[in-house]
Amino acid sequence: MKTRHFDRIGNGGINFTELGFGTAPLGNLYRAVSDEDAKATLETAWQVGCRYYDTAPLYGLGLSETRLNPFLRSKKRDDYVLSSKVGRIMRACPADQRTGIGKFFDTPSRREVYDYSYDGVMRSFETSLERLGVDRIDILFVHDVDVFTHGSKEASDQRIEEFMRSGYYGLLSLRDQGAIKAFGGGINEWQVAQTLAERGDFDLFLLAGRYTLLEQEALQSFLPLCQKRGIGIVLGGPYNSGILATGPKPGAYYNYTEAPQDIIDRVARIEAVCKRHGVRLIEAALQFPLLHPSVVSVIPGGQRPSEVESNRSLLDANLPSALWADLKQEGLMRADAPTA
Repeated sequence: MKTRHFDRIGNGGINFTELGFGTAPLGNLYRAVSDEDAKATLETAWQVGCRYYDTAPLYGLGLSETRLNPFLRSKKRDDYVLSSKVGRIMRACPADQRTGIGKFFDTPSRREVYDYSYDGVMRSFETSLERLGVDRIDILFVHDVDVFTHGSKEASDQRIEEFMRSGYYGLLSLRDQGAIKAFGGGINEWQVAQTLAERGDFDLFLLAGRYTLLEQEALQSFLPLCQKRGIGIVLGGPYNSGILATGPKPGAYYNYTEAPQDIIDRVARIEAVCKRHGVRLIEAALQFPLLHPSVVSVIPGGQRPSEVESNRSLLDANLPSALWADLKQEGLMRADAPTA
């Protein structure tokens, strides 16, 4: 698999595989996955060439990190890239009070406590090291200081202030010490990512679903800022929660809920252009973000070995340049989206 070398500050950098593996699904997101199936999925990701693995304490309330533990122990530490996140502490609680009931299944009984302070960042980092069973984590992302998570711009701004006053300096210290190679934000909205980028010395952003075949508003100002400052983008959610993989069928998911009719209609028009060029919608969706020079990896995730194998095969599809030209011609893609 092709790799992309990222070295913003001259510390040796990181080699990302173009296809990474997001482990939220292995935290029993939306359905329970057995330990055996989780192991088989991770091994398949390795076999197809993925060498970048992203996790977080939130995913399965620690389950995602602990499932990575035995898998990573069998690999040489220099052979893979690992990222996790800070901003939440997982605390034991009664089962009926755990975080994510109806979203995460068969998980430890843990309750998330938001903590974007210096001490919270350090405590989260140390706990992740223990759950993962590794000597180091390459990248730490501050997790979910966005409107999607906290419910309003005012609440998001408050979390950003908390982090920038305190936790930010924890990440800066860890990078300066060489304990991590890079840090950034794992964010659901490009506007919030831009706010962070304007206020601090961030290396990378894991942007969830906000630069896709369906959405390119991040080109207005955020992605140009990233290019100017040499900031890398890990693109999560390239299928916008499902609709760009399943197509515009009834019940298709967009942003973690059923897609509204206007989104279904737009995806139908995009798919029609793809079909004219003999291209599957899902192929165009996975490859499109990688055409932007700031994107270092795309991480769609997967709960089954077959999903991982499918994602890998999509990278090999030969997509004609005329496809992108026609999407732009029909107003289905921004004219300034890089396509070569």
